[in-house]
Order: sequence, then structure tokens, then C-alpha cells
Amino acid sequence: MAVLAVVALCVYLVDQIAKVLVVSNLYEGQQIEVLGQLLQFHFVKNAGAAFSIGSGSTWIFSIVGVGVLGFVIWYAPRIRSTAWAVLFGLLLGGLLGNLTDRLFREPGFGVGHVVDFLQIPLLPAIFNLADVAIVSSMALFLILTLRGVGLDGRHTHDDDEDEADADDVDADAAADADAAAADTARPAPEPRDDKPQA
Repeated sequence: MAVLAVVALCVYLVDQIAKVLVVSNLYEGQQIEVLGQLLQFHFVKNAGAAFSIGSGSTWIFSIVGVGVLGFVIWYAPRIRSTAWAVLFGLLLGGLLGNLTDRLFREPGFGVGHVVDFLQIPLLPAIFNLADVAIVSSMALFLILTLRGVGLDGRHTHDDDEDEADADDVDADAAADADAAAADTARPAPEPRDDKPQA
């Protein structure tokens, strides 16, 4: 739980500080090359979701964000794996970062525009650090799922091996019981009369 909280707090603070710096130093629509065409700062205000989908329904995304946030917080105490804690921390921090924009930025509460400023040639969208954290959490989710890592940190194949070992123990116990039963059911040998005949 502590790992999750620390990761979420770091993501949230870095995202919000970056947005404050962008808003303070760039004007909306301004583009600055950071690494040539590989990375640019392009300040825009996004009223919708990713790729500016649903720009007229900002309040819906705010409600959905609050719902997902509540689910993450409710589910967090079940996590016993460090990797899953990092995953949920990234997701929680990213959600909080964008939800803060929607709740407290212009034009008003619940319909605020998200500050986006990162642009790379591989993606048609402009995004922010909160989006990076959310996407990273999804990538980590796929990795952990494919590797069979559960919320408790155990691998699925470990459970299968434990079950197989338990089956072997049960089979051995059953074989021993059958052998004991066979010995019990075997008729006792008749007593021999070794006395010499008269």
C-alpha cells in the first residue's frame, strides 16, 4: 500500500508541476522543438478524452474519472505484489492528474480543460505526463497478466505446481492406504504343527 501511495504521489506532483510550468511559460498553440522532430512541446487545452474525442462531454469524463478513482482506492488494500502496487500507483497518479484539471481548470468545475503539451511523431495526439503514467500502467498490466503474476505476487504456474504436488501426495497416500488394506485382507497363515509324529 505504501509503494502504491508513493508512486501515485510522485506521478501526481510531477504532472501538476509540469503543467504549471507549461501554462506559465508557453502560450496556447505554441510549439517548441525539444529533440528535433522526435519530441516537441505543443501546448493545447483538451476538452475531451484521448485524441480529443468527446470534447463536448467533459463533465462525463469527470464523472467517469471519479468512478475509476473510487474503484482504485477501494481495490488497493487487496494488493500484495510490489509490481501491482506500482501499476495501481501509476494509474491512480495519472487519473488524479487529469481529474484535477477537469475539476479545477477553466472554464469551470467539472468541465475544465486538460493541459496537454507532449508531441511525438509516432502518435497523432498531444498528451501529458498523466497520460504517460496511465498508458504505462496498462502496459505493465499486460506484462503481469501474460506472466501470470497475481495480486499477491504469486505466479499462476506456482499454484498449478502446488496443486500437482498436492495431487501427488494424495495419490501416494491413497496407494499406501490400498497397500495397508490389502495386507489386512490377506488371510493369516495357518499354524504349522512341527511336533514329531509318534
